[in-house]
Formats: sequence, structure tokens, C-alpha cells
Amino acid sequence: MTRPDIVPEHIRKLSPYVPGRSIEEAMEELGLPGAVKLASNENCLGTSPKAIEAMRKALDAGMARYADANATKLKGAIALRWEIRPECIACGNGSSEFILVLAHALLGPGLNAVMSRPSFTLYAKNALAAGAEAREVPLDAGHGHDVKAILSMCDSRTRLVFVDNPLNPTGAFLSRGQVNDLEKALPERALLVLDEAYADFSRERLPDMKELVGRGRTAVLRTFSKLYGLAGIRAAWMAAPQEIAEAVNRARQPFNMNSLAQAGALAALDDIGHVRRTEKTVWDSLDWLAEALGALGLKTFPTQANFLMADSGPFSADELAGELFRKGLIIRSLSSFGFRDKIRITAGLPEENAALVDGIRELLAKNTRSAPGV
Repeated sequence: MTRPDIVPEHIRKLSPYVPGRSIEEAMEELGLPGAVKLASNENCLGTSPKAIEAMRKALDAGMARYADANATKLKGAIALRWEIRPECIACGNGSSEFILVLAHALLGPGLNAVMSRPSFTLYAKNALAAGAEAREVPLDAGHGHDVKAILSMCDSRTRLVFVDNPLNPTGAFLSRGQVNDLEKALPERALLVLDEAYADFSRERLPDMKELVGRGRTAVLRTFSKLYGLAGIRAAWMAAPQEIAEAVNRARQPFNMNSLAQAGALAALDDIGHVRRTEKTVWDSLDWLAEALGALGLKTFPTQANFLMADSGPFSADELAGELFRKGLIIRSLSSFGFRDKIRITAGLPEENAALVDGIRELLAKNTRSAPGV
């Protein structure tokens, strides 16, 4: 017998996170031998070869022992690379773990968190799950963070301000100066959480992480899912003022980063060749997609991530994504983000990009032929 009275109202109102469809789902549903997935912002080149080798060695060594609870080697390598003290770093099970733990450690009834809408859905969800208020601020006219509006929603009860930079799903970017201005204007007890999941792909100058953390007002989240191709093992890290890093380490689960994730992340961090190949492939892909989609009459928007947002033309976003899915081409409709006429496309390999553009071209031609009076 269910007991709905046991579950608090604010938890019952939450919606589960809805991930993009997998290639396996598409192949099984459509009976296709293969599919092209450009929906979840994964690394089109795959996992760092050095990371794969390191994880195989770790697996051969056996999984009977618990992992290093503090991810000491990985934390040390990160500290050395970014010149941040190890005491200010936490490692974990994807950036989403830090979002959850920060919300539960710093929020509660009567407090609030501020974030843009749309942006990564887990910001609002975890604030609400902690019993706090989630204050969502519309994007500005350029589909980016509206810094003035964000600040106007902050007050003495604001504890967290979530800013994904670049912004998911639009790819918009706040400059170093804009981030500094936002941080300095926040209420005294508010922490800026700068989610840099896609910052590795930015062609603009990034905010200075060491400087931000040193000022004691900002926590920066980084992931191994995108640039390093380790989405499947869930590996991430956070750089934050020491008191915040310590709070997260007290509140998180023990052994939250498994042995394979630690080994893979440590090796991927040192695989500079894979990093450089990924950067070039992504930038070339985005430039090609923007030009090809523009030639089809679909407007694209500036991006500093490994994806771009585009108009869906004469179709709704759901219609275009659905028709492409039936062709084995998986993109992300942005209707769930509030954009009924926009899609998000992950940078892919040249042959994947070409297949997608060909699929869109066919649908546009079919739509033109079937239009009344044509």
C-alpha cells in the first residue's frame, strides 16, 4: 500500500530528469543497423585512448578494494594544472553530484537559489528538492544570461546563484568581466556556482578560476564528460573556497568516485593530444554546421560550447526532431526548455554532420512540395 502522505509535497511536484534518447533505443525502435546521435553533447571522437588504457589496467588490478575516498592523485594533478590548493578541490560523480550536494548543504526552507530559465534543469530541481525556492530568470534578448535580472532576484536569503557558462542549451557565454561584475554584486552570503561543463570548448578568454576561487565568492564546476569523452563513468571536480569544498566533502557520499573513474580521469587529464584533436574537430564541426544550416535557411546562434542552437524552420522543434529520429538522426528538441521552434545539435564527425544536414534538406524539400499551392 502506498503512503503518499510520507512524501513531502515539494518532492512530489518534481519532474524526473529526461535524458536524450540513446543510439541503442533508436536502433531497437526503428529496426535500423545504426544511428547518428547529435543530441547529448558527447565527445564525437570518443574517449581518450590513454584513459581507456588506464581503466583497463585498473580493472585488471581488481575491483575488490574500495577506491581512494579522497581521489588524492587526481586532486593533486588538478591542483597542479590549475594552480589551486588541493584543500579547495573536491572530486565527484559528475557535476550533477556537486549541484545536488551544494543545494542540500547550503539551502533549505526559507532560502532561495537563483538561476536562468532555460538553463541546466538540475539547478532548479535540486533547489526545490532541498525545500528552498528556485527563482528562475528569463534569458536576455540574445538568449544569454541576463546579469542585471539575476541580481534583481537576489536578496538576503539567496545562498546559491547557478550560472552555466557557456549556457546550456543556447551556447551563450559570459565574458570574464561580466562574471567578475556578477560575483562582486552578489549579496554577502550568496555563492556563485559557475558551471563550466562546456568551457573547454570556448574560443573566448575564460574567467580566471584561480582568481575567482581565491576571492572566496565562487565555486567552479568542471567535468570529464565532454572534452575528455568520459560521460559514461561520471567524473567531475569542483574548485571552491576551502570552507565550501570542506562542506561538500562532509555532505557527499563516501567513495563517491569509483576506481575506474579516478584512473580514467587522471590519464585523460594528461592526454593533450586527444584534447587538441577534440577541440579542432568540434570547432571545425560547428563552423561547417552553421554554414550548411544557414544555406538551408535555418538560423543558427553563436556558441562557445560543443553544440549549437538553430531554428527548426517550417517545423516545430518536436516535429523536426521526430522526423529526423525516424531517419535514425537524433538531435535535441528544445521545446522542453521553452523554445518550441529551436533545436540543439551536438558537434559531430564530418560524416555525421553531413548525414544530418542531408536529412534536414530532404524534410525541407518534402515540406515545400506538400505545401498548399505548390
